[in-house]
This record gives sequence, structure tokens and C-alpha cells, in this order.
Amino acid sequence: MFFYILSHSPPHCKLYNAQKICYNKSMNVTLLAINTKYVHSSLAVWAVASGITAHARQTHVVQVLEATINQSCAEIAQRVFAQQPDVLGISTYIWNAAMLPELIAQLRSQLPNLIIVLGGPEAACNAQHWLNHGADHVLCGPGEHSFAALLDTLTGDSPTEHHQQIDPYSPAYFDALAGRIAYIETSRGCPFRCSYCLSGNSKLEFVPLALAKAQITKLAHSGTRTIKFVDRTFNANAQRACDIWAHVLSLDSNCCFHFEVAADLLDEQSLALLAQAASGRIQLEIGLQSFHAPTLAAVQRKTNLALAEKNICRLVAAGNIHVHVDLIAGLPQESLATFEQGFNRAYALRAHKLQLGVLKLLHGSELRSQAQKLGLVHAAEPPYEIIHSPWMSEDDLTWLKIAENALQHTYNQSRFLCTLEYVLAASQLSPLQLFHGMGRAAPHHATALEDYAAQLYAYFKSLPNVQDDLLRDHMLCDFLSMTKGQSMPQFLKCYDKRRKQVLQHANEALARSICANEAALLRDGRGVFVDSQSQDPITKLYPLAFVEL
Repeated sequence: MFFYILSHSPPHCKLYNAQKICYNKSMNVTLLAINTKYVHSSLAVWAVASGITAHARQTHVVQVLEATINQSCAEIAQRVFAQQPDVLGISTYIWNAAMLPELIAQLRSQLPNLIIVLGGPEAACNAQHWLNHGADHVLCGPGEHSFAALLDTLTGDSPTEHHQQIDPYSPAYFDALAGRIAYIETSRGCPFRCSYCLSGNSKLEFVPLALAKAQITKLAHSGTRTIKFVDRTFNANAQRACDIWAHVLSLDSNCCFHFEVAADLLDEQSLALLAQAASGRIQLEIGLQSFHAPTLAAVQRKTNLALAEKNICRLVAAGNIHVHVDLIAGLPQESLATFEQGFNRAYALRAHKLQLGVLKLLHGSELRSQAQKLGLVHAAEPPYEIIHSPWMSEDDLTWLKIAENALQHTYNQSRFLCTLEYVLAASQLSPLQLFHGMGRAAPHHATALEDYAAQLYAYFKSLPNVQDDLLRDHMLCDFLSMTKGQSMPQFLKCYDKRRKQVLQHANEALARSICANEAALLRDGRGVFVDSQSQDPITKLYPLAFVEL
């Protein structure tokens, strides 16, 4: 991305390859973002647009164009062509970099005089590569400064240093947002030195608190349902984090606010304040990455793991905040055995989502520069996932990806939670071993839920000490809670006449009539029904009630 939100210090931007010069005093500029999905938006291009308006010496016509990686290069090129720009800026990330050479080639054939400018981490950290693959200019540094400076150079003006704040949230931004996920940056940089991260040991700067709160308020009333803070470690300054959380809690809004935090930096004031949040108002993403001390030391990551675990357990127990925990497989010094220990330890925290990611060796990261020395072999193409290391073989990583497939389509989507708990207790498998077994027996590739459930049932039934009646009852309860009984697989249905008694109990308890599929009879003789009007805002599950018949 182009780095966004104005820095307090004068820009220290580099400009690579200023060979193509245009002395028009006013130019048509298109800023292109290629997002992963339509529901995502790009803050970066809007910040650059605001920077051009605020800082460029000449007045330019600036248009923002947002596309997705699911569109073809031909379709995106046609949309760019329709705007007839003189200058095109493209925001580059690992998810869109692979399609850019083809896109640039198509643009060159349609607009031979187009000036193509790349910014963002993929380009800024690998400038010569992109200059060799069709870019006229590559920018690094804060894009709200550097793009305006480039335009000044192209028009024959002398760029100047700028200190004023810019606000990317223009009326045009909100028109384009149209309810999609919104992003905000209230701090830039990170005080920590994690060697796999591009932000490691970068200068930590803050947007003035009053401006940050004003922007949050604007976004909260924009019609979006989710606002994500892209601050690398949001609570690096605990008091400032509390000030913003207090502001978020004070807003009359139904938005969900997502923050990336360090769990061991959550102090008592932070935890007490978060405990007051309305259910579903706040999501916390917590990067633990590894529990293996030699690994954490190898990547220069300092974490008080015991305190982090304690704080995560407290957050989960409060029941009002969605907690997301991240682990990275393939880091130095981490074997499959030590990773499994860490995964099982993380699973025991009962976070609502446990992300199992594979290490990506990003351009510009310290770890990528050490890759050859450490014996880390990675893919040449984005997203540069590790293939093998001295500690993890290619087979080990493939084994983990099989487990990740099952984890992603069950636990991380709040699916089959009761069943997983029962099967783990009965089989005595470790969580990671169970997920790997699930991934092998029932690989999920756009599988219909009913078919997936049948595949999982067959696998679970094959495990030692798993009783068929108990397994069916747990899976039936999960289906009621997950789907309100809709699309219940045939093998879970029970047509016993006592089901009518369960419906009668449910109607009396809920003081309304419920659908027949919202009640069922368990094989242990009890009845169960779901309250389809009381979805949990954290898990998105519906509560169950049991009836003794």
C-alpha cells in the first residue's frame, strides 16, 4: 500500500527512475487499488488522493478506482482505459502483485504514453524488479507525500516539504465505501523488532488524538458495519489505546471495531475498560506467533507468554469480545513437534478464532535478507510462503496445511464446537492431530455443509472411544445452534412422535410458535430446541434449551 496518514516529520521519500517526464501543468491521475474481495476497501489510495490535493503545486484531476483480484486483467485495464489517465498509480501488495505484470502489459498496449507509478510494500521493497517489469516510477515512503512530489517533478515544479495533516475521508470516499469494511490508521510504525514483519523497528508515530477520534466518529456513522484499525500494535501506548477504546464505547453505533493488540501489554485499565464493551462491539486480533522460546528469540520477538495467556483467558471469559489468535508455522528453530505443542497450548485458550498461517518471507523484512544464511527456502512468487527449512520439511508444512483446512472450516467458523469438544475428550487425540485427521478424511473444497457433516461424522465415528449415539447428539445440537436446524443432514434427523412434545415445550418457553425444524429429539431421550431470535453476536450461534421428557 501507499503509506497513509500524514507523518509529523518532513517526508524522506525515495523516487526511483524519473525518466518519463510530462510538462503538462494539470494531469488526469487515476489511483488504482486491487483488493482481495469486494467487501474490502482501500484506505491507501484515498489518502494518496488527499495528499495530491493538499500538497501538489498544480491542480490535478484525481480519480480513485477500486477493483478486486477476482476480476480479469482485461476487465481492470478496460476500467482504467475508460478514465484516460495521464498517470496511473497502483497500490501493490502480496495479494495483487502476481497479476500486475500482465495488467501493466495490457495497459501499455492501450495507453502507450501512460505514466505508471507503483507504491506500497511490494514495489517499495523491490524497486528494481518492478522497474524491469513495466513501471516508470517506484515510490517508497509516505505516499501522501511522495506521489505529490512526483507529480511536481513531472510538471517541472520543485517539490516542497509538507507538515500539515491530511484527511482521506472525503465525501467521495464515503460514496465509494458503500457499507464495505472501512480501515483506519491511528498510528504508524512499531516499537518492536520482529524480523518477519515489514514494520519491525520502524519509527512509531501517532495521529493526533482529536483527529483520530473525529475520523472514528465519521466512519462509525458511514453505514459500514466493520471498522478495522491497521495499527501494527494498537496498544503500544496503553493510555492512548484506552482513550480510543473509551471513545469507541461511547459512540451510538452498531459498528464492530477490530484492533491488533499485544496481549501482554494489556494492563488492568485496558482489561477493565474492554470488559464494559457491548457484546460484539470490539474484536481483538492477537499475534502470539509461537510458544517456542528459541523461535521467539530467533525472530527478535519479545512476549511475556504467561501474561499473554492469562489476559487472553480473561478476555474470552468476559464473553463480550471476539478474540482472534495468530500462530505462524515455519519460523526459525520451530519443528513440527514444537509447533504442535504451541498449537495445542493456543487451542486451550478457547479464543474464537485460531489462525494457523505459514511464514511468508516478505520483501523488505529482515528475515528474508537472512533466508539463505538460515536455510529458509521460499516460493519465488507472491505470497512467498516458505517451502522448507532446516527445522520443517516440505512434508511437515503440507501436513499442517491439511490440518489448517479443517480448522478453518470448523472451529474458526464456530462450526461443530460441541462435537469437537466431545471427540477430543473421547479420543484423547491432541487438537492438532484431530484437525489433521479431519483434514485428511474430509478435505473441504467448497463442500456443501450437509455433505461435509456426513464426511466428518464418518471420520469421528472411526475414532477410538467415540460412541455413535453421543456423536449424533452432539452433531445434531451443533446443527441446531449453527443453522437453526435448517439443512439438517438426513442421518441426524429423528422422527419420534415425542418431538411434538418438544415443540410444545418450546412454544411455551419462548411464548411463540417455532418451526418444526427448530426442535429435535436426542438419542438420550431429552428434547432440544433452538431460540432462533437470540443469535450470539460473538459466535453467531443460537442458544439451545433442553427438555426432560
